[in-house]
Amino acid sequence: MKKTIQILLFGGIVSFAALPVNAQDSDTTYWTKGGVAALTFSQVSLTNWAAGGNNNVSINGYFNLYADYKKDKIDWSNNLEMGYGIVKQGENAVPQKTDDIIIATTQLGYSLKGDKLFWSSLLDFRTQFYEGIDSEGNRISDFMAPGYLLIATGLDWKPNADFSVTYAPVTGKFTFVGDEELAANGAFGVDPGLRDPITGAIVQNGSSSRAELGSFLKVRYKKDNIVKNVNFSSKLELFTNYLQDFGNIDVNWQNLIAMKVNSWLTVNWQTQLIYDDDIKIAGGVNASGEPTNFAPRTQFKSVFGVGLSFKFGDQKG
Repeated sequence: MKKTIQILLFGGIVSFAALPVNAQDSDTTYWTKGGVAALTFSQVSLTNWAAGGNNNVSINGYFNLYADYKKDKIDWSNNLEMGYGIVKQGENAVPQKTDDIIIATTQLGYSLKGDKLFWSSLLDFRTQFYEGIDSEGNRISDFMAPGYLLIATGLDWKPNADFSVTYAPVTGKFTFVGDEELAANGAFGVDPGLRDPITGAIVQNGSSSRAELGSFLKVRYKKDNIVKNVNFSSKLELFTNYLQDFGNIDVNWQNLIAMKVNSWLTVNWQTQLIYDDDIKIAGGVNASGEPTNFAPRTQFKSVFGVGLSFKFGDQKG
């Protein structure tokens, strides 16, 4: 059943994001459509290596599809981003996940002043493909655990093609935890359930969702050839809840530097910093190996890779 839901949801996301690509218009020049597919692979093989170490193989796939529409006062952008990566260390090791994202966004703007200021509405949906395991072997996430849905309305300022700022004073943020074990633990900020103090069995289910009303700010910058054959993009997203702990700010900051070696080979460095007051991360383990000392913590990811990259369709910028 879970696999069926994953397939249906994934198909719905693809259909939603691809809908503008198939839309009919008397003048197709109103559309800019295309995407990027990338595959990064690395391998380390050691034989009688005196310095020690483990053989390892890693592979990371990334896909991005966009379809943007611009006509008169209407500016509509759609994006689907997916990525998955694994690494295997040693001969008998179980492959570990290094990347796992599904992000679908659509933003509709109506021009208030030229091509720079828009009244804008945004829908952003995020989850992951597969379960996540921490360094101690504990299962800490899964498909739709969490899932995030952001619905926002406000102003979008685009002074030039490289920079934009979206501010939405009315924003709904919804968190979904579609896994009973994680929901019972109160993962990702949902209300926890109750467990039997002796057996640990769930006697009352936790909440499967959480709703927040707040303020949202997104700042985006993208510059091709910031130096020769090097592209840079950055996206900063900030959210604060009006109804609870107002002033505590959820942060999601992503940066990408891509150096083009030739038409198909690229060198990429990607970083992501996350801070969310509702995500409690263990700070250690007890004598039984169980995670303890849960608290909000700054999350940081850095990925450096060399791999194949292919662009298709219309290219923006």
